Amino acid sequence: MVTTFFGPQSFGGDAAYVDRLSRGLARRGHEVEIVHSAEAFRLLAGDTPPRPWTPLPPKVTMRTLDGPVRGLTPLWTHQTGGPGPIGAALGRILEGGGFDVVHFHNISLLGGPAILRRGANPSEVRLMSLHDYWLVCPMHLMWKLGRRVCDRPECLRCTLHGRRPPQLWRQTGILDRGLDGLDALIAPSRSSAEIHRERGVTKPIIRLPYHLSADWDVPQGDAVRDWSDHDRPYFAAAGRLVVEKGFERLIDLMAVLPEFDLRLAGAGPLDERLRRRAAELPNIELVGLLSGPELGSLYRGARAAVVPSLFPETFGYVAVEAMSVGTPAIVSSIGALPELIEAGGGGIVFRDDAELLEAMRALGEDDELRRRLGERGALATSTLWDEDTHLDAYLELVERFRAARSSPAAVPISSS
Repeated sequence: MVTTFFGPQSFGGDAAYVDRLSRGLARRGHEVEIVHSAEAFRLLAGDTPPRPWTPLPPKVTMRTLDGPVRGLTPLWTHQTGGPGPIGAALGRILEGGGFDVVHFHNISLLGGPAILRRGANPSEVRLMSLHDYWLVCPMHLMWKLGRRVCDRPECLRCTLHGRRPPQLWRQTGILDRGLDGLDALIAPSRSSAEIHRERGVTKPIIRLPYHLSADWDVPQGDAVRDWSDHDRPYFAAAGRLVVEKGFERLIDLMAVLPEFDLRLAGAGPLDERLRRRAAELPNIELVGLLSGPELGSLYRGARAAVVPSLFPETFGYVAVEAMSVGTPAIVSSIGALPELIEAGGGGIVFRDDAELLEAMRALGEDDELRRRLGERGALATSTLWDEDTHLDAYLELVERFRAARSSPAAVPISSS
């Protein structure tokens, strides 16, 4: 597993997926190595603390790469598309590991497209997950000029607006050559796959949704706060505190819902700004970064989990986590989020602030509606997004590509 951010030095769903996939494979007897960058996390974390995290089991090894000069490797990779100072160390891992599968994840600041062809041998299955839109968007999120969903590419303008230097390597063909060395791309949603195809990605894209480990919210030792004993009904929200997650919009709406509270979990560059905004309202609490068990407890006590994202999420772990514990999700109509509600039936999709308020009032006041949607979501999660279902599909995919490599004409692989 090759990814920029992992474990305590991570921000979101990409690292959570790598963690859950690696632990699940280990439970089935596989040995897994994870390579990540401490340097990239330090560069981008700012005041964000390390995430709560459970140490890896014996069959999973974590390799933390660090460059000789603070921030040099991420800058080098961003500007050249290559690994630069960590190239030799990364090359030794990829070329000397004797791996059956090399699975690339978020490599935007850990080697870039140049590493996609490093260490390949004829029998090695090579995959890449599309956790964001880095392949087709220099800003990763399809979030144009920091204020709206991207409708057409204006990458230079958007990059400069985001105060990042342009990536000239995107005009050289290095990305296409890197993708040629992969067996397939994996998208966690239909929406993500469609956006990548619309923006010119021709490599086969296989849809394989994320999953939850059976013990994702099981306490490992210390007691976990029971949020359900709170005497006021509340809504939960969680995620990195950035503009595109839509939390400012949610906080503002709580002014017209004084009978309910909001508990927002997470950290990020908007932390101070959101706290100042929330300080004006007595029914909002920012609770900081929470562990899996703490999040599970937070969701269980909530009337619903609200996912107000303004940009096209590639999946939506918060919605699935909430549904898994029997709590409905209220989600934005953008990106992959509506797919989760369509598939699981465990929530409500909203298109604007009026519909969001209507959904929050409905689930805040109607116990029967909350129970019915919660039960649907929990049942769907146990069958659609559970570990065994995911690992069966993942390992079947690996075997298909292994067979295709040994006899290319015998096992055709197509996008799905």
